[in-house]
Amino acid sequence: MSAATTPIDRNNADVVLIVDDVPENLAVLHDALDAAGYTVLVATDGESALDRARQVLPDVILLDAVMPGMDGFEVARRLKADFATRHIPIVFMTGLTETEHVVAAFAAGSADYVTKPIRPPEVLARIAAHMQSARQMKQARSALDASGQATVAVRIHDGRMTWQTPLARRLIEEWFAPRDEQAPARLLQWIADAERQRREGSDPSPLLEVRESRRLLASFQERSGGEEWLVVLRDEDDAADTAALMAAFRLTQKEAEVLHWVSKGKTNKDIGDILGSSPRTVNKHLEHVFEKLGVETRTAAANLAIGRLRGAG
Repeated sequence: MSAATTPIDRNNADVVLIVDDVPENLAVLHDALDAAGYTVLVATDGESALDRARQVLPDVILLDAVMPGMDGFEVARRLKADFATRHIPIVFMTGLTETEHVVAAFAAGSADYVTKPIRPPEVLARIAAHMQSARQMKQARSALDASGQATVAVRIHDGRMTWQTPLARRLIEEWFAPRDEQAPARLLQWIADAERQRREGSDPSPLLEVRESRRLLASFQERSGGEEWLVVLRDEDDAADTAALMAAFRLTQKEAEVLHWVSKGKTNKDIGDILGSSPRTVNKHLEHVFEKLGVETRTAAANLAIGRLRGAG
């Protein structure tokens, strides 16, 4: 049986952590899962289960409900309270078939349960189903992490942030200074307003927060598995974008400001209102921008600006 300190190749095998204080149960489950191609870790009590889960982040946890000391329900609650482990599916193993125990298992964060005496074929079928879902979620989250996108998942029923990309975590800390893992009140209010607007058939307002030349924008995505809202955050900084365009294309500040707002889809009148200039003056600046960029249209200028700013980000 694999120990927590054994190096694990996460690219070649899915990892299951079995938690049970009965050696015979561990042996039967280990042999069945090992034969099915899984990498198997074991723990015989609640504390070691928590340690191994945090160290290795298994794909699925098979958890005995009744153990001496810390029982499985408490282990599950602690796993779900920990940001690093809360995403791991938990399958309870229990001989407790009364309704209140089944309810307690799901209330503690269980994704599923099997009853004792354990039947390995049933366990393998349940594990395979949850492993597929876990694998798809892990791939999606890895792709978002790698893309540098600021995405946060907020659980609907209690407003807790169940997952964030590194950039989302930084933006939320910078703009809201959140307490624990509870989503900031301002973010929760925006989600509630956006959900209501969508139900009414209108597009949710994207503006979340404004701070001088900076804006934090949010786009409202679909629910994840019916239990979470996915929100994509975007930090826009007009002053930083203007400076980047000045350096990239050797523009004056006014020319860069005009190009920045053109890239946002603003008309000459809009830009004039924003910059306190007449549309005629804006058009003059835009002519200079076209010349320096070697383009002839607003669309071409906007595409160059957007491409440069994205590359810089």
